[in-house]
Amino acid sequence: MRFSLQREAFLKPLAQVVNVVERRQTLPVLANLLALVQDGQLSLTGTDLEVEMVARCAVDDAQDGEVTIPARKLFDIVRALPDGSKVTVSQSGDRITVQAGRSRFTLASLPANDFPSIDEVEATERVEVPEAALKELIERTAFAMAQQDVRYYLNGLLFDLGEHRLRCVATDGHRLALCEAALDGGTQAKRQIIVPRKGVTELQRLLEGGDRVLELEMGRNHIRVKRDDVTFTSKLIDGRFPDYEAVIPIGADREVKVDREVLRASLQRAAILSNEKYRGVRIEVSPGQLKISAHNPEQEEAQEEVEADTSVDGLAVGFNVNYLLDALGALRDETVVLALRDANSSALVREAANERSRHVVMPLRL
Repeated sequence: MRFSLQREAFLKPLAQVVNVVERRQTLPVLANLLALVQDGQLSLTGTDLEVEMVARCAVDDAQDGEVTIPARKLFDIVRALPDGSKVTVSQSGDRITVQAGRSRFTLASLPANDFPSIDEVEATERVEVPEAALKELIERTAFAMAQQDVRYYLNGLLFDLGEHRLRCVATDGHRLALCEAALDGGTQAKRQIIVPRKGVTELQRLLEGGDRVLELEMGRNHIRVKRDDVTFTSKLIDGRFPDYEAVIPIGADREVKVDREVLRASLQRAAILSNEKYRGVRIEVSPGQLKISAHNPEQEEAQEEVEADTSVDGLAVGFNVNYLLDALGALRDETVVLALRDANSSALVREAANERSRHVVMPLRL
């Protein structure tokens, strides 16, 4: 096996694949990536047995073959080479030689037969999604996923496929984030799958936005996302996601319209003096204004007043300030709406112009 290509062209697929490779493995071959050269194309595969990434690029001076190469070492070597270098990788026996200009590195390899392959995905649903739309769905919701929760089905992101739309939903039991995008081709299939945290993180890193269309395949136990230069596969979490629509508050008819950036800045300032453990802030609504207050065990206090378009009077609710800030950070509109019911009910945070992205934040007793 042998191939040559420019350092920059090599670095991009390497970076995509190396992130999947765990630093500590159960099998030695999982520290390696599989390099396959065929018909002038190089494909690099990395896996941790849960998530698999295959990146492809064209190469010169190619000689077909396949072998596994230590992933981190190869990535670090290529990254450390000077810009514009031409890199040549060749195999002799169980050694891999990487050459660029006057630099030469010899790495140990393992046989390609030892490399595990994720089972073929038997797709039960296939949809096409614009890359920019999928990137936005994940960015606006992934922060609300639970971390190492015993309710293992919360440690991931729900992909809810319905007629003519795809929704992403995440919740950790204290807040919920939902965003949806319309699908042009439409689909008759209805399906819910939960993608684990690592899969979501890798997918988010991979997506670049733009006009390209991705193919999404959902199998019984896997999701696969295909782009011309890369194929991403992840196992799914086998569990049932809670009925998230039941969590979205109904009858939260006391609306407060407010400038998103002004509210965000005020909350950030108030958060400085909030209780470090509970991160609580109190929000009081009166006609035309929103009052934010926070205090901590040292008896320190912060107060902020924000102009708001509202006729609600005499309503005070406590919230975890970080959850509110995360929700505001995921919205894009200049004006946001806080829909409230009473002091003991969740708040719904959304953009004033549309309901495509909605965030639910549970109240705190202060």
